[in-house]
Amino acid sequence: MDPSLTSSHAALPAYPAADFCAAYGACMGDPLGLLEDLVLDDIYVLAQSARPRRLGIAAHHDGRLTVDQNTQLGTPGATLHLDGLLTVMPDSGTNVEILLVVEADSDGYVAEIFLLPLAPLLPQVNYTLVSAEREPARRKLAQSACVSFTRGTRITLATGAQCPIEDLAPGDRVLTRDAGVQQVRWVGQSTLRAVGNLAPILIREGALNNARDLVVSPNHRLMVYQRSDEIGAGAPEILVRARDLVNGNSVVVLDGGFVDYVQILFDSHHIIYAEGIAAETTFLDPVTRPALPEDLRICRGGEGAGAWPGIPQPGAHGLEVGRALLNRPDAVKLLKRASLR
Repeated sequence: MDPSLTSSHAALPAYPAADFCAAYGACMGDPLGLLEDLVLDDIYVLAQSARPRRLGIAAHHDGRLTVDQNTQLGTPGATLHLDGLLTVMPDSGTNVEILLVVEADSDGYVAEIFLLPLAPLLPQVNYTLVSAEREPARRKLAQSACVSFTRGTRITLATGAQCPIEDLAPGDRVLTRDAGVQQVRWVGQSTLRAVGNLAPILIREGALNNARDLVVSPNHRLMVYQRSDEIGAGAPEILVRARDLVNGNSVVVLDGGFVDYVQILFDSHHIIYAEGIAAETTFLDPVTRPALPEDLRICRGGEGAGAWPGIPQPGAHGLEVGRALLNRPDAVKLLKRASLR
């Protein structure tokens, strides 16, 4: 495999550093800078006119990150470096974690700096910088990028029994749609703030013929088998992201508080049954791999190009359908009807 090939894509809301400037402290007047130049207790303010824009990130098999072609910020193809994880404290309310990302030019010099807040930032609010660390950044990005179920989600086992996902353990046998019975290799858990781009999506009972409410991470893809092509996808088996199904009624965003996300990993990327819905399992790429414990990463092939398990091939579990075909108030009803006819 050519290590330069792109393995996955992500798009995260971000701000240019120029939108977040120090109002008080040692760096007063300066925009947010590199991790090594920051001074704790400096106070930053987001500009009144600032609006988050999409930073497209391409993750490559050799571990590199670059600006994706589908981006609103940065220069497509430019190298990206994850510089660190910041924590800022507002005058009132809950602390906000921020991923600091640096774009390098062709000579390796800093071209732009972006901040990717893991919870919404408000303009004209004083944010005090209380921590700036390099080590946790990769793991935090991985946790936020992994497709995840939530605590309490019932998974169909090989026997047909239903088991809460947090009770699964390595070696347990789970029914998959694409490869029959498969053994679980790892179950991971993380607790994140349920806000902004990390807020989970609730698919209410029955919305897609699910037996109970299903709550998943926003980028989690669900598989729908269409007996009739109700949305014009041109394929019977389609994958839809939970966030693209939100209609404010049968599918809603659960914004606020904290969420316990649970990841389930097999030797390969599979489709399993969660509350009766066919849904994908976690896959690893250069972004999500640090979510695994270090000993498991090492014994399963480390960080290199062939590391287990491989990236799902496009079309392996059906055609991925984007927001364009789902941007209609009756999309969920059409998908439910398509799966029954």
